[in-house]
Amino acid sequence: MNADLNTAIAARLAWVAVDWGSSNLRAWAMTDDGQVLARSASDKGMLSLTPEAYETTLREVIGAWLPATGSVDVLVCGMAGARQGWREAAYLPIPTRLDDLARGAVTPPVADPRLRVYLLPGLSQGREERERDDAGRDFDVMRGEETQLAGLVAGEPGFSGHVCLPGTHAKWARLEDGAVAGFETYLTGELYRLLAAQSVLHHSVGDDDLDAPACREAFVAAVRESHDAPEGFTRQLFALRAADLLDTTLPPGEARRARLAARLSGLAIGLELAGACRMLPADESVTLIGTEDLCRRYALALEALGIGSRYQDAETAVLAGLGLARTALRST
Repeated sequence: MNADLNTAIAARLAWVAVDWGSSNLRAWAMTDDGQVLARSASDKGMLSLTPEAYETTLREVIGAWLPATGSVDVLVCGMAGARQGWREAAYLPIPTRLDDLARGAVTPPVADPRLRVYLLPGLSQGREERERDDAGRDFDVMRGEETQLAGLVAGEPGFSGHVCLPGTHAKWARLEDGAVAGFETYLTGELYRLLAAQSVLHHSVGDDDLDAPACREAFVAAVRESHDAPEGFTRQLFALRAADLLDTTLPPGEARRARLAARLSGLAIGLELAGACRMLPADESVTLIGTEDLCRRYALALEALGIGSRYQDAETAVLAGLGLARTALRST
């Protein structure tokens, strides 16, 4: 980025939005009215940093945007606020209004006077805060996803409904009048990767493509099977390996591996939906927030079960959520 462009960004910069995850961070230079002036990123996530290294890493990513004088608000969500991160921003217990996340923000010490850093909290769920049909109690936490949910509420104040945030650890949240009333986490993405890369199934699966009709059909069928009979999940997993060895109707080579991968994905997501959709009211659609490809996959899975959905981009949601928190901080 050249010096003239950096100068132009610094002249219009109102604040900086940061999503700091376990493996990487993303930053956006923002105007007061929510326009993105520039983007930057780094692979220095929470897992690779000590608390003392955060400020230096942040300046490496956003330093070119900062003005010569004055200070800039930097709103940070995600793992930088974890116990092992820059400074802990303690979880807020649910129910929590999503326009009130800023009350849990913490400010880590910084040496650069141009930085005013606010680390947003995550959300927690204790045994006493959620009841299930079987009278069980679940502990659960989220950190980062709450800001995307806040972004949804920023555009739809008072939103009520069910939201799914697909990912390595998929989150399902129930919102009531703009507040998180309950949520669940499913290890679906991580489970799929473990099975595909480190189990016996790695001999049989490759990369699927749901735009290919055969993969799409295999995925949809597997979603329905796993959703309708979740008790058969592990049996169906090994049947994938057996099909690779014995099913003469499968195509050879990478087409075979792609179709079996689509089936594995469908089984994993179908198992998740068997749990997550059990209390979904009839005729209620699900709001999906995440990357386009993954949300398309979940939308197809939900459609296979007769459940509607709509999509919101993850970046749009996180920027709106951080903007909502900044507005709250400025009003205090």
